[in-house]
Amino acid sequence: MSGLTKCPSKTMHLAFEVLQGLEYMNCHRMVHRALAPHNILLDGEGHVKLAKFGLYHITDHGADVDFPIGYPSYLAPEVIAKGILKPTDPTQHERPLPSGPKSDIWSLGVIMFELCVGRKLFQNLGINEKLKLILTLGCVDDIVTALGEEHGCMDIIKDLPESRLTLLRKCLTFHPSKRPTATDLLHDSVFSEISPLYVPYRKPASLFSSALRCADLILPEDISLLCKELDSDFLAERSIEEVYYLWCLAGGDLEKELISKGIIRSKPPICTLPNFLLEDGESFGQGRDRSFLLDDTTVNLSLCQLRNRLKDVPGEVFYPLLGEDQSNVPHSGSNNELSTSALPLIIRERDTEYQLNRIVLFDRLLKAYPYKKNLVWKEARVDIPPLLRGLTWAALLGVEGAIQEKYDSTDKDTPIPTDRQIEVDIPRCHQYDELLSSPEGHSKFRRVLKAWVVSHPNLVYWQGLDSLCAPFLYLNFNNEALAYACMSAFIPKYLYNFFLKDNSHVIQEYLTVFSQMIAFHDPELSNHLNEIGFIPDVSTCGNCKSSLLELRALVGEECS
Repeated sequence: MSGLTKCPSKTMHLAFEVLQGLEYMNCHRMVHRALAPHNILLDGEGHVKLAKFGLYHITDHGADVDFPIGYPSYLAPEVIAKGILKPTDPTQHERPLPSGPKSDIWSLGVIMFELCVGRKLFQNLGINEKLKLILTLGCVDDIVTALGEEHGCMDIIKDLPESRLTLLRKCLTFHPSKRPTATDLLHDSVFSEISPLYVPYRKPASLFSSALRCADLILPEDISLLCKELDSDFLAERSIEEVYYLWCLAGGDLEKELISKGIIRSKPPICTLPNFLLEDGESFGQGRDRSFLLDDTTVNLSLCQLRNRLKDVPGEVFYPLLGEDQSNVPHSGSNNELSTSALPLIIRERDTEYQLNRIVLFDRLLKAYPYKKNLVWKEARVDIPPLLRGLTWAALLGVEGAIQEKYDSTDKDTPIPTDRQIEVDIPRCHQYDELLSSPEGHSKFRRVLKAWVVSHPNLVYWQGLDSLCAPFLYLNFNNEALAYACMSAFIPKYLYNFFLKDNSHVIQEYLTVFSQMIAFHDPELSNHLNEIGFIPDVSTCGNCKSSLLELRALVGEECS
């Protein structure tokens, strides 16, 4: 980014695009908190890509790690104050409150200042001196002038355009209550010449909405030209999630890569004992284990092994034609695919080439949903690629409409009598999975379950509903609205009237069906139950209802 100092207009363009990224993150309730020059990347066309912005979010605002998140020179004053000042009220929780989105605006101001003057701030100061100096900036009237005098660059500051100085002063506002947000700055007059050049961000149409999702699709007159280029990198056109999934199938091991690069280190426990410290600060013993500190080294994962595995895959696979004729779909387009489709499912799910075919096909089918609903059903009978199982289940359940808006409009905060039972059920269940048993998993469980209870006033919460919610939440962990929509569509289809206040007759009906299904799927078990005189009957035990509900959910899943 050093070249930007020679072109002031590019500096303002960079600030504008960073603010666009921050606004997008804020809309998704995220804060960067580690904004620094090396985390602002530029693509081949010079557009900004923000990097390393998820650590603060996934570590519960830094509470789950021992190291501070962020870089001292770019930390906002309120972040420093929360981190080093102890609460005076003994009843106050010592854990600092999460940083707000305005902390990133201060970090952007420091970055912009460095770009304008062409030098790094606080370069010759230790960490303690940096933090103290930032906190003392609250005593000065003009922080930009104070920083210019501190670093001997006032002559450069005086020559800056007024719009640049205005932006710096607004970003470097000491009190966060007076500091603008990313949205405020994007609509500020300082960007009056830049903002018309950018197309406003439009949220893409949801996969299960009725909005047109291919309005901007441009294809050549001859579609066959799409896959005739010998040097085309078709893999680069796939999403990062798909490429990483295929990379793992082709033998990629992220943990092994990090260990080989020295990012993950392990030491014997005896070597990680704490230091012995004297009152004067002198320490003895082992140094601090750096494996517990943040290492933000970027590791490039090689795609050579994956590309070599896919070298014989023709380009046509990446552009399947979605005709109603079964012969048009990729899984039956070659002898290799025909032979692979005859193998057991567990082998097919580990075959890189086969999964590429299925992922591309299902991705196309889902984007054409609901118009290709019949083909989705037809292909799902063959198999469903694990990567797209959540979306495919939603399509099979007939999920449509503005599901996000409906979920957001449901009151998930007002206390209701069912809250107590939900709080009892969630912590003791799903300990088999780290994701579902995590604090974030428990929070998502509460919101999805409560949304279902609130939106279905004629039904009640029975113990075991959390087990029914589990597979949908697991597959759509980052999309609560879709998990809620899937569960809401599943229950009336496979558990009709099960959640009535008096559901004894419904359970009796299900028990009869289960007896027939057990006799069909496991005759030996059915004969044994008959010999010992075991007759399924209605039980008032909540655990029995929970087990019945879990079994019914699995049966419904198999039917799907």
